[in-house]
Amino acid sequence: MPTPAEPGQPHERPVLEPIRVLRPRNTDALAELFREMTQETGPYEAVRLPTGQPGTEADTQELPPVGRRRPPAERGGGVHRVAVAAVAVLAAALLGFACALLLPGRGGQAAAQTPPATTPAPATTPPAATTDPDGPGTLREGATGPEVIDLQQRLRRIPNVYDDGATDGRYDTVLTEAVARFQLWYGIRGDETGVYGDDTRRDLESRTG
Repeated sequence: MPTPAEPGQPHERPVLEPIRVLRPRNTDALAELFREMTQETGPYEAVRLPTGQPGTEADTQELPPVGRRRPPAERGGGVHRVAVAAVAVLAAALLGFACALLLPGRGGQAAAQTPPATTPAPATTPPAATTDPDGPGTLREGATGPEVIDLQQRLRRIPNVYDDGATDGRYDTVLTEAVARFQLWYGIRGDETGVYGDDTRRDLESRTG
């Protein structure tokens, strides 16, 4: 059984040396590719470019140098084309605007030409004749005539109702108070207070003959 090393003493072990592994490179494929590129055999063939005759100096045209302004004669064509294009765009815009204005106008004219539908007027029923609730021969304040005189004369025959009252044929406030007094004293309830209606007339005529 091995004894442990004493403290402070180095431990003796075999030293490991690095191992280098050499692997041969596969250069056969690279050499074959290079060989194919250098050989003239293949699907392509060399074609010689045709050489034409050199042109004369009159066939060449000198280009204007950079930065030089073109003369007005040369600039006229470009300005003319731009102006024509602008006029065409403006004319198209005006035409579209005119069409947009005319279309609603035509619809409005057609609507204006169409006569509006006339609705028949509702049938109006003549108002019913208003009848006095106190009777057809009712007399009230403001009335005048021979019937008022007959009323005044009959009331003067009833004691303490219309004593020394006028018989001028006018239904005034004094006569209204006399009629109301007669209705109250004799219990007449069918007519308005102070109004000489059917019930008051019937009772007064029965008492005065």
